[in-house]
Amino acid sequence: MLMNISRQKKILILLADGEFHSGTDLARALGISRSAVWKQLQGLVDLGLHYSAVSGKGYRLDNLLELLDATKINLALSAQVRALISSLEIHDQIDSTNRYLVKRSLLNALSGSVCFAEYQTAGKGRRGRQWISPYGCNIYLSVLWRFQQGPAAISGLSLAIGSAVIRALKQHQINDIGLKWPNDIYSQGKKLGGILVEVSGETDGPCSAVIGLGLNLFMPEIQAENITQAWTDLSKITENQPLLRNQLAGTLLNHLLPIIAEYETVGIKAHLDEWRSYDCLSGNAATLFIGQQQFDGIVQGIDDNGMLLIERPDGSVQTFASGEVSFHSSELA
Repeated sequence: MLMNISRQKKILILLADGEFHSGTDLARALGISRSAVWKQLQGLVDLGLHYSAVSGKGYRLDNLLELLDATKINLALSAQVRALISSLEIHDQIDSTNRYLVKRSLLNALSGSVCFAEYQTAGKGRRGRQWISPYGCNIYLSVLWRFQQGPAAISGLSLAIGSAVIRALKQHQINDIGLKWPNDIYSQGKKLGGILVEVSGETDGPCSAVIGLGLNLFMPEIQAENITQAWTDLSKITENQPLLRNQLAGTLLNHLLPIIAEYETVGIKAHLDEWRSYDCLSGNAATLFIGQQQFDGIVQGIDDNGMLLIERPDGSVQTFASGEVSFHSSELA
């Protein structure tokens, strides 16, 4: 379901082709004055979009923009995945796709509720961090799913989701990518995307999970100034080769939904070998932070429960269920 189109959204649709459009043409198309057009254009900067104004030519966006379109995403879906989706919403602006579906889960929203956003005002990363979410540039996606056996039955779900994301990207010939435990997508030592799974419900009974994915397609440098770690985006990895945003959104759902739907039955063990093949931390020196504690050593991959293995300086190997990993190598795939 697409939300009502605002004037700002209409002007973006007109400018999305990257061509120049005169102020007169824009005013006529929107049914507003030229001064009102200028005000709408100024509002685009607040969304992280920048434009050029050239006398005699008009206005154009500095970068091409492919807005999300439910029809185009649906065309990219397999019949199996269409059957798993109960609703697909595209929000022009939202605080957080995860937060939205968490609220919807409390109102008995169905499994397979899918939410995309063009722009997030309070995107969520791990441990309460902000996820930088400029308008129309990246993928901001959340899926709600209900499980019957409780949180323990979906332990390691974020690792399986990571494998699904890698599969989807490889389908688009994006190969220089890997996974950093527990839920980051990396390329050449830089963060490309992240996964956030939020679970609520009974300890031993039914629970709901909201699975969020943020994936950088094109990150404007001005917005990137607020990112506190090494980052990259698909435009850098593909050297600006065109990547259709709606097609990629559909491909991601094609890989994510089947894994989510069967996870309670198959668990993490069905995904261990694949995840290990994408592991870009194994063999690297790293420090794991848990609260104020830190543990140095060499990462030895994950165990059969998806927990991190670190060989400590004394030769012992410790197992960790959670934590924040800081690596020391710049050679990560």
